[in-house]
Amino acid sequence: MKQRDAFAAIAAVMMGVMAPTEAAAYVHAAAPDGPTARCSALGALHLSDTRVVSATLVPAKAAETNVGRATPGYRSFCRVVARVQSASDSDIGVEIWLPADGWVGVFHGNGSGGFGGAFTTGYSGMVDGLRRGFATATTDTGTAPASPLEGDALIGQPRKWRDWGRLSTHVMTTTGKAITKAFYGRDAKRSYYTGCSTGGQQGLIESLYYPADYDGILVGAPVINRTWGHAAVLWDYAAAHRTPGSRLSDAKLKLLNRAAIATCWRQGHGLAGDRFISDPMSCKFDPGVVQCTGAGSDSCLTEGEVATARAFYSGPTNRDGKASYFGWLPGSEMPDTFGWSFLQTPIDDQPPFGGLFKWVFGAGWDWKAFDFNRDMPAVQARLDPIVNDATRGSLGAFAARGGKLIIYHGLADTLVAPAQSVAFYERHAAQLGGIDKLADNARLFLAPGMMHCGGGTGPDAFNGTLGIPPQPPAYDAQHDLFSALIDWTDKGDAPDQVIATKFASEDAGKIDMQRPLCAYPQKAVYRGWGSTLSASSFRCVVPDGN
Repeated sequence: MKQRDAFAAIAAVMMGVMAPTEAAAYVHAAAPDGPTARCSALGALHLSDTRVVSATLVPAKAAETNVGRATPGYRSFCRVVARVQSASDSDIGVEIWLPADGWVGVFHGNGSGGFGGAFTTGYSGMVDGLRRGFATATTDTGTAPASPLEGDALIGQPRKWRDWGRLSTHVMTTTGKAITKAFYGRDAKRSYYTGCSTGGQQGLIESLYYPADYDGILVGAPVINRTWGHAAVLWDYAAAHRTPGSRLSDAKLKLLNRAAIATCWRQGHGLAGDRFISDPMSCKFDPGVVQCTGAGSDSCLTEGEVATARAFYSGPTNRDGKASYFGWLPGSEMPDTFGWSFLQTPIDDQPPFGGLFKWVFGAGWDWKAFDFNRDMPAVQARLDPIVNDATRGSLGAFAARGGKLIIYHGLADTLVAPAQSVAFYERHAAQLGGIDKLADNARLFLAPGMMHCGGGTGPDAFNGTLGIPPQPPAYDAQHDLFSALIDWTDKGDAPDQVIATKFASEDAGKIDMQRPLCAYPQKAVYRGWGSTLSASSFRCVVPDGN
């Protein structure tokens, strides 16, 4: 299953960059009165402020098996690329895949990542949508030529910041639905959205400000406070580069991770044998427990390394030591992709995602001179009204029309603070009359040991729209959150839990373990018998005090 769908993602990328001559050859060979003609006709479609760049029928591909390796096929679809320019300084790209046959009447929007600027970050979700028979779309968020990790190209372009922070997903949705109707001759009967990270933020914006766009929204690790989220990464980078001895090596990160897990086990927030912490938000851990008492070595942390680790856990604080934002949780200290090592590593001699600060202070901004107490007020004044709309708004209108929202977040995430999602959920629960009331329309799932959108040492396969972790072992509501969202929206079956799967890294398709992820505020508790590798050995329980 895992290997098969990895190839599906690769196939999607290949389809996305297919040479125009190859596509054209297929178009000329096809019947003029079939889907080819309908697809080609979209090139002349007139929509307000919109230019259809291309409309090409991609031929179906049969599944193949070569030397024991399965490569899935895909159905034929009309691939449309359009650009929407409602202002001279705005240029939002939209890509949509329309099944040539077998459309089930659903429109599916997908999110981007980082600073956006490309369609490819939405392709994994589009592959899943196409498999289900959905018309499926994504957007470059209007930020090209920026890229997910590099935002310098947007210096001096506040309209593009606004498109990225608020407007582009709604534009993708209205444009995508109009193109869908033009191709099939009827409106979609259902609409769903999926996305993670920046894509998660895009989905929250849709639920808060455009409640009629989607019936169901699934978001992971959503960036809620954009400015302070970037500031947290800068805070970590500055701590790791304070002195030559401040940076934590991969060996020290692994040592710190082992110490955090052992400490949290002893406090009752994990199970012996697990390589992750079940409830890191309840654990108290101080990296000083592994500080060197003599000469430094890989078996302990120096005073400077302890200071760096404490900065990562605390998150940004003001000069009085009061928290300005959230920090990372115990158990997240890993040198994996987008882990603590990434937060310490320069990109073109700059902190990761530091381009946002250049929007405020100019191309000559120097991170070494940044003072959080002095400079963050200027960042907030300039960007908060433009990119932080997810910190405001209400889910009231979305709930009133019966919309369903699922949020998930890995508790070992080190790019978007997990506590931010909990705070968002509790804030909207307070607005709408309590968690029980909010749960009628919105649910939150926290994934122990999972990093940013996937990866990590905990079970991370539970969402078929993601390209980072492997696919879930089954596309049903018990194992796949997107299927659970669809069932909730269509049948009223609200998900109380989903089974998350950890596959063996060395044996594709082999399941190492499974655990239930429980709807917040419930937590998975071991029953006291049975294998800790089996989901059936756990039950979802509301902890005392909730």
